[in-house]
Amino acid sequence: MRDDLELNSLGNKNVKYDFGYNPDILESFDNKHPDNDYFVKFNCPEFTSLCPITGQPDFATIYISYVPDKLMVESKSLKLYLFSFRNHGDFHEDCVNIIMKDLIKLMQPKYIEVWGKFTPRGGISIDPYVNYGKENTKWEEVAFNRLANHDLYPEKVDNR
Repeated sequence: MRDDLELNSLGNKNVKYDFGYNPDILESFDNKHPDNDYFVKFNCPEFTSLCPITGQPDFATIYISYVPDKLMVESKSLKLYLFSFRNHGDFHEDCVNIIMKDLIKLMQPKYIEVWGKFTPRGGISIDPYVNYGKENTKWEEVAFNRLANHDLYPEKVDNR
Protein backbone atom coordinates (compact mmCIF):
# COMPACT_ATOMS: atom_id res chain seq x y z
CA MET A 1 0.00 0.00 0.00
CA ARG A 2 1.16 3.51 -0.75
CA ASP A 3 1.49 5.86 2.20
CA ASP A 4 1.23 8.93 -0.05
CA LEU A 5 -2.33 8.21 -1.21
CA GLU A 6 -4.09 11.50 -1.63
CA LEU A 7 -7.12 11.79 -3.87
CA ASN A 8 -7.83 15.42 -4.64
CA SER A 9 -10.83 15.06 -6.96
CA LEU A 10 -12.98 12.52 -5.13
CA GLY A 11 -15.39 14.32 -2.81
CA ASN A 12 -14.12 17.76 -3.79
CA LYS A 13 -17.10 20.03 -4.46
CA ASN A 14 -14.90 22.91 -5.63
CA VAL A 15 -13.50 21.15 -8.68
CA LYS A 16 -11.61 23.24 -11.21
CA TYR A 17 -12.43 22.19 -14.76
CA ASP A 18 -9.49 22.39 -17.14
CA PHE A 19 -10.50 23.42 -20.63
CA GLY A 20 -7.22 22.30 -22.14
CA TYR A 21 -5.64 18.85 -22.21
CA ASN A 22 -4.18 18.07 -18.79
CA PRO A 23 -2.91 14.57 -17.90
CA ASP A 24 -1.83 15.80 -14.45
CA ILE A 25 -5.48 15.59 -13.36
CA LEU A 26 -5.33 11.78 -13.34
CA GLU A 27 -5.09 10.12 -9.93
CA SER A 28 -4.59 6.51 -8.93
CA PHE A 29 -5.21 4.36 -5.89
CA ASP A 30 -4.07 0.93 -4.76
CA ASN A 31 -5.69 -2.16 -6.25
CA LYS A 32 -6.84 -4.27 -3.29
CA HIS A 33 -6.82 -7.41 -5.47
CA PRO A 34 -3.57 -7.30 -7.49
CA ASP A 35 -3.35 -11.11 -7.59
CA ASN A 36 -6.71 -11.37 -9.38
CA ASP A 37 -7.02 -10.73 -13.10
CA TYR A 38 -10.20 -8.79 -13.81
CA PHE A 39 -11.43 -6.12 -16.18
CA VAL A 40 -12.50 -2.63 -15.21
CA LYS A 41 -14.51 -0.92 -17.94
CA PHE A 42 -15.46 2.73 -18.34
CA ASN A 43 -18.04 3.89 -20.88
CA CYS A 44 -17.67 7.61 -21.51
CA PRO A 45 -20.49 8.69 -23.84
CA GLU A 46 -19.93 12.46 -23.65
CA PHE A 47 -16.33 12.79 -24.88
CA THR A 48 -15.57 15.84 -26.99
CA SER A 49 -12.45 17.18 -28.63
CA LEU A 50 -11.79 19.58 -31.49
CA CYS A 51 -10.76 18.87 -35.06
CA PRO A 52 -7.20 20.22 -35.32
CA ILE A 53 -7.88 21.54 -38.83
CA THR A 54 -11.40 23.03 -38.69
CA GLY A 55 -11.77 23.62 -34.96
CA GLN A 56 -15.19 21.96 -35.11
CA PRO A 57 -16.21 19.74 -32.18
CA ASP A 58 -15.97 15.99 -32.43
CA PHE A 59 -18.18 13.82 -30.23
CA ALA A 60 -17.55 10.23 -29.20
CA THR A 61 -18.17 7.45 -26.75
CA ILE A 62 -14.83 6.36 -25.38
CA TYR A 63 -14.58 2.82 -24.02
CA ILE A 64 -11.68 2.13 -21.67
CA SER A 65 -11.11 -1.42 -20.42
CA TYR A 66 -8.15 -2.46 -18.35
CA VAL A 67 -6.79 -5.23 -16.17
CA PRO A 68 -5.19 -3.49 -13.19
CA ASP A 69 -1.89 -4.45 -11.64
CA LYS A 70 -0.95 -2.54 -8.48
CA LEU A 71 -2.77 0.72 -9.24
CA MET A 72 -6.19 1.75 -10.51
CA VAL A 73 -7.43 5.02 -11.97
CA GLU A 74 -9.78 7.07 -9.77
CA SER A 75 -13.00 7.62 -11.74
CA LYS A 76 -13.67 11.28 -10.96
CA SER A 77 -10.15 12.23 -11.99
CA LEU A 78 -10.71 10.24 -15.20
CA LYS A 79 -13.90 12.23 -15.89
CA LEU A 80 -12.06 15.51 -15.36
CA TYR A 81 -9.17 14.31 -17.51
CA LEU A 82 -11.50 13.35 -20.37
CA PHE A 83 -13.25 16.72 -19.98
CA SER A 84 -9.86 18.40 -20.47
CA PHE A 85 -9.95 17.27 -24.12
CA ARG A 86 -12.97 19.52 -24.74
CA ASN A 87 -10.86 22.29 -26.31
CA HIS A 88 -7.96 20.07 -27.35
CA GLY A 89 -7.35 19.81 -31.08
CA ASP A 90 -6.27 16.36 -32.21
CA PHE A 91 -7.38 13.70 -34.63
CA HIS A 92 -9.53 10.83 -33.33
CA GLU A 93 -6.69 8.35 -33.61
CA ASP A 94 -4.40 10.63 -31.64
CA CYS A 95 -6.94 11.10 -28.86
CA VAL A 96 -7.33 7.37 -28.14
CA ASN A 97 -3.56 6.81 -28.26
CA ILE A 98 -2.92 9.73 -25.91
CA ILE A 99 -5.57 8.49 -23.47
CA MET A 100 -4.09 4.99 -23.44
CA LYS A 101 -0.50 6.21 -23.01
CA ASP A 102 -1.46 8.56 -20.17
CA LEU A 103 -3.26 5.73 -18.35
CA ILE A 104 -0.31 3.38 -18.85
CA LYS A 105 2.00 6.03 -17.40
CA LEU A 106 -0.34 6.53 -14.44
CA MET A 107 -0.98 2.95 -13.39
CA GLN A 108 1.10 0.45 -15.42
CA PRO A 109 -1.85 -1.92 -15.99
CA LYS A 110 -1.44 -5.54 -17.02
CA TYR A 111 -3.62 -4.81 -20.05
CA ILE A 112 -5.53 -1.81 -21.41
CA GLU A 113 -7.60 -0.94 -24.46
CA VAL A 114 -9.23 2.29 -25.56
CA TRP A 115 -11.85 2.41 -28.29
CA GLY A 116 -13.31 5.64 -29.59
CA LYS A 117 -16.66 5.57 -31.35
CA PHE A 118 -16.93 9.00 -32.93
CA THR A 119 -20.13 10.36 -34.41
CA PRO A 120 -19.99 11.04 -38.13
CA ARG A 121 -18.97 14.32 -39.64
CA GLY A 122 -19.12 14.67 -43.39
CA GLY A 123 -20.91 11.33 -43.66
CA ILE A 124 -18.19 9.17 -42.10
CA SER A 125 -17.50 7.96 -38.60
CA ILE A 126 -14.07 6.96 -37.32
CA ASP A 127 -13.70 4.32 -34.59
CA PRO A 128 -10.02 4.00 -33.61
CA TYR A 129 -9.01 1.15 -31.32
CA VAL A 130 -5.70 0.82 -29.48
CA ASN A 131 -4.45 -1.58 -26.83
CA TYR A 132 -1.43 -2.63 -24.82
CA GLY A 133 -0.36 -5.71 -22.89
CA LYS A 134 2.50 -5.57 -20.40
CA GLU A 135 5.64 -6.80 -22.11
CA ASN A 136 6.95 -10.28 -21.34
CA THR A 137 3.66 -11.35 -19.75
CA LYS A 138 0.66 -13.31 -21.03
CA TRP A 139 -1.05 -9.93 -21.50
CA GLU A 140 1.29 -9.03 -24.36
CA GLU A 141 -0.13 -11.96 -26.36
CA VAL A 142 -3.69 -11.11 -25.29
CA ALA A 143 -3.15 -7.59 -26.64
CA PHE A 144 -1.99 -8.88 -30.02
CA ASN A 145 -4.93 -11.31 -30.28
CA ARG A 146 -7.51 -8.72 -29.27
CA LEU A 147 -6.08 -6.20 -31.71
CA ALA A 148 -6.08 -8.72 -34.55
CA ASN A 149 -9.66 -9.81 -33.78
CA HIS A 150 -11.28 -6.84 -32.07
CA ASP A 151 -13.80 -6.02 -34.77
CA LEU A 152 -14.64 -9.39 -36.31
CA TYR A 153 -18.29 -8.86 -35.49
CA PRO A 154 -18.95 -5.14 -35.88
CA GLU A 155 -22.11 -3.84 -34.33
CA LYS A 156 -25.04 -2.60 -36.35
CA VAL A 157 -24.61 1.16 -36.41
CA ASP A 158 -28.02 2.78 -36.18
CA ASN A 159 -27.60 5.26 -33.36
CA ARG A 160 -25.26 7.79 -34.91
